[in-house]
Parts: sequence; C-alpha cells; structure tokens
Amino acid sequence: MLAMNHYNLSGPPGALDPLSNVSQWDTEMVEMESLAHQGNLTSDKPMSGGPIAAALSMTLGVISNIVALFILANAYSHQRRRSKATFLLFASSLVLTDFFGHIIPGALVLRLYLSGGVFPEAAAASSNGSTDPMCQFLGGSMVFFGLCPLFLGCAMAAERCLGVTQPLLHSSLVTTTRTKLSLSGIWLVALCVALLPCFQLGSYTYQHPNSWCFIKVLANDTQEADVAFVALFSGLGLTSLGVALVCNTISGLTLVLARLRRRPSGYSSSHCHRSVAKSHDIEMVVQLVGIMVTSCICWSPLLIFGFMSVMRSYRGSIDKADMATYETLNLMGVRLASWNQILDPWVYILLRRAVLRKIYLITKRQADLNGSVLRRWEGNSFQSKSSENNPVNRI
Repeated sequence: MLAMNHYNLSGPPGALDPLSNVSQWDTEMVEMESLAHQGNLTSDKPMSGGPIAAALSMTLGVISNIVALFILANAYSHQRRRSKATFLLFASSLVLTDFFGHIIPGALVLRLYLSGGVFPEAAAASSNGSTDPMCQFLGGSMVFFGLCPLFLGCAMAAERCLGVTQPLLHSSLVTTTRTKLSLSGIWLVALCVALLPCFQLGSYTYQHPNSWCFIKVLANDTQEADVAFVALFSGLGLTSLGVALVCNTISGLTLVLARLRRRPSGYSSSHCHRSVAKSHDIEMVVQLVGIMVTSCICWSPLLIFGFMSVMRSYRGSIDKADMATYETLNLMGVRLASWNQILDPWVYILLRRAVLRKIYLITKRQADLNGSVLRRWEGNSFQSKSSENNPVNRI
C-alpha cells in the first residue's frame, strides 16, 4: 500500500515511461521488503486489542487476589481450630503466590504488548541460543508461578485427606512450623525447576506472536535437554493434579460415608462439637475440589499441548501447517492457564460456608415461594372446577 500511494503521487500516468514504471516498481518493492525486514511491517505484531485485554485481565486478577487475601487474613485471625488454621495458611500462600504470579509476568507481557512485541530477528536469536535476560526472567517466572499453585493444591489436598481419614495422626504430625517448612520446600522445588535452563537443561524462547516467553517446545533445533525439561514440567504438573484428584476423592467419600453412618441421637456438647468440625471439613473439601477442578481445566491443555509439541518437534514430524496449529494451541493454553490465578481466589470466596448458606437459604426461600404459588393456583383451579360442576351454580 505504501508503494501504491507513492506511485500515485509521482506524477500523471501518461507522463511516465513504461520502463521507468517497472524500475520504479522494483525499487519500491525493495524498499517495502527493507521496511518489513526492519520490523516496521510485520504480521507477527500483536493486535491492537492486546494491551487492553492484558490490562483488564491484570486488573481483575489483582482485585480478586487482594479481596481473597483480606478475607483469609480476617478468617485466620479469628480461627482457633488448628486444622482449619493450617488450611487457611496454605490457602493464603496459594492466593499470595497467585497475586505475584499475576503481577510479575503480567507486567512484562504488558510491556511487550505496548512495545509492539520483539522483532522476529530477536525472537530467532533467542531460539538459537542467544541469551535475552528479559525472556529468561519471563520464562522462569511463568514456570515458577505455574508449578507453585499446582504443588500447593496437591499439598492442601494431601493435608485434608490425612486430617479427614486419620485425625489423630494429623494432629500429631501437622503443626504450624512444619506447615511453613512445607511451604518453603514447595517454593524451593519450583524455583529449582525454573532455574534449570541456567544449567543448560532446557531453554526459554519467545513464543508466537513474540509477546511472551516460555519453554522451547517448537523449534527446528530441539535437543534432548529441551524434551527432558518439558517432560519434567508437564510431568510434575500432571502428577500434582492426579494426586490432588485422588486425595480429594478419598476425603469426599470419607465425609459422605460418615454422614450416612451417623444416626439421630440425643444432642450433647460433644455432638455439637463434632458437627461443627465436620461442617468445617466439608467446607474445606468443597473448596479444594473447586480449586482442583479449576486447575485441571486451566492447566491441563498447556501441559498436554506443550509435551505433544516438543515431541513432534524433536522427531521432525511437524510441517508449517502443523506448526501454526501447535502455536495457536500453545497460545490458547497459556491464556487459559493465566485465568487460573484469577479464578482461584473466587473459588475460595464463593465456596465459603457463609456464602453457601446464604445461597441455600435464598434457593430454599425461592423454592418455597414457587411451591406456595403453585399450591394456591391448584387450589383456586380446583375450587373453580368444583363450582362449575355444581348444578346450582350452573343454573
């Protein structure tokens, strides 16, 4: 389009020689290629709506995590049961990790969006092994803040499973100090995995459309180290989701069976205490199931697509069409994974016992209202039919 505009402004069509038109056209095509080569005209540039969507997503994530942190801090300060306090400490760590995991990578991605992304030459240099500090930091942040929520969800599910199935063992093993040590160990393991490319095990590169960095999964020079790094990342994530699924299933079945076995008896103080404890256990297990379902929906696509992409790239069985498909799948996967840090706080906020009780009361009140209206309508209908069948009324 630039060449066509320049051609129209160069003079009247009849005043130009055909040979000069050809030479001028060739010169302008060379200029266009030069401009495109410099990055001024590139199809990989993010869309104009990218910065707005990234800013809105970042704002929503920050607000969600701040609200959840405030609720958790208030609940932790008023909580006296040690098992519930341990769960709240885990949940606070999860929300805090999601908060920083949304701020740090989100700010870097937003900066790349606002700057129009990196030039294809810089992305290619990063893919060929050239060190880009910003890309390395962004990729490491995404791996660290991606594994931490999965590890924390797994640890919370295992802790609740032990508390529901073996309460005496749980009370003797689980303490506040050990919980804090477990949290430190989880963060340390995730940090060690994220720093593996510093020791030449795997690498981080710019991903399509050159506006974010992640593990190298699609490249012509995929090495065994890249495959091992992706396999480690995907394997740890999927294993955490699987362990959380098993632990939450056991906890849920145990609570359901305990509820079915309970027979009506005289109320006492110990009975009321056990009832309150069970209600707390049910609340925590429901929240854990919500966190697990959210993590499975948000993270499974990226973990699976990433491993599939690196395996096909390593075997050399991926052509240009498949390359575009896998680039789109990975981009959709990372966008879906970013929503996990937004939805986790709302899972805790909405699945609290107080909120569920209000929803239950509203639903019950609405059902009772609908039932009373239906009964009144049926009664009026019956009376009208009776009056119609009465011979006196008919006369």
